[in-house]
Amino acid sequence: MSVLITGGAGFIGSHTAVEFMNAGYDVVIMDNFSNSKPVVLDRIKEITGKDFKFYKADLLDAAALDRIFEENPEIDSCIHFAGLKAVGESVSMPIEYYHNNVTGSLILCDSMRRHGVKTIVFSSSATVYGAPDEVPIKESARVGNATNPYGETKVMIERILKDIYVSDKEWNISVLRYFNPVGAHASGLIGEDPNGIPNNLMPYITKVALGKLPQLSVFGNDYDTHDGTGVRDYIHVVDLAKAHLKALEYIKSAHGIDYFNIGTGNGYSVLDMVKAYEQVTGLKVNYKIVGRRPGDVASCYADPSKAERVLGWKAEYGIVEMCRDANRWQTKNPNGYDS
Repeated sequence: MSVLITGGAGFIGSHTAVEFMNAGYDVVIMDNFSNSKPVVLDRIKEITGKDFKFYKADLLDAAALDRIFEENPEIDSCIHFAGLKAVGESVSMPIEYYHNNVTGSLILCDSMRRHGVKTIVFSSSATVYGAPDEVPIKESARVGNATNPYGETKVMIERILKDIYVSDKEWNISVLRYFNPVGAHASGLIGEDPNGIPNNLMPYITKVALGKLPQLSVFGNDYDTHDGTGVRDYIHVVDLAKAHLKALEYIKSAHGIDYFNIGTGNGYSVLDMVKAYEQVTGLKVNYKIVGRRPGDVASCYADPSKAERVLGWKAEYGIVEMCRDANRWQTKNPNGYDS
C-alpha cells in the first residue's frame, strides 16, 4: 500500500517523505511548488536511494486529485501538509488563506471518500490554542480562539475532520498539533527554504548569521516571559517527521480520531535561540528590538506526554542539534535550493 503526501516537497513534507521511505513505505507526493522547489524531489531520492511517483497538482483542483487516486489505487492513507502557512501573511491575506486551506482540505477529503481512502494524518498547529490559559499546553486545552487567520484555518479543518468522523466511523484520523519546526536533515540536502523574506525565526537567524540579511527583528521585548521576548517550543523537523510515522501506525490499528501535541515540552525565547545559535556555530546574529507582531502570543509550549504515552513517540533532538543542522543546511545551500 502507498501513502499520499500532499505538500510533500515542502519543508516538513520532504523530511516526512524521507522518513516514510526509509521505513519501507511507498509514497506518492503531490505539490504545487507554491512554497517549494522541484529540486527537492531529486534531493529526497538522493537521501533515500529510492524513487517515487510525483504529481504537480493543487488541492483546489478536484480533477487532479481524482486522477491521483485513480492512477494509484494502492494509496490507502494520506499525510496532509499542503496549505499556506505564514501567520503574518494570513493577517493581510485572510481570503486566500481560508480559500486555499479550508476549501482545499474539503476537496481532498471528498476525493478521498469517493475513492475509499479514509485514513488521514493532518498537519495542524499549536495556533489552534490561541493565547493559552496555561502552559505547558495539553490536548484538552480550549481550542478555537486562534489569534490569526492561519490558526483559524487549522481550527476549521480540525472541526471538519471531526464532523467527517462523526458521520462515518470508517474514517481513521490523527491530528498532529505542531509547535515550531526547525533544523534540517543531517545530510544538509533538504531544509527550510521559504520564498522571499523568511517568516519563521530559524531561517531568519541563519540568513543573518551568514550575512544574507542585515539583522533580525525581534518582535517585542515586553512580554511576560523571562527576557521579555516570545517563548516557543522548537522541535527538530526530523523528530516531527517521525511523529507522522507513529501517528499513521497508531490510527490504522486504533481507529477513530485523536489529537496529539508534537513538541519537546521545552520553551525557548527568541533571544535564547539567538544565543544558542551563536554558541553552537560561532557566528554572530545581529538583531534589533521592534514592536510586537499582530497575532503573536507571549508563551506557547507543549505538554507532549500524550504522544509519548499513546504513540510511543518522543523528541530525540535538542536545541544544539536544531541549531547545528539548520546551520549546516544554510551553509551548504546559501541561496537555498537555488544555490
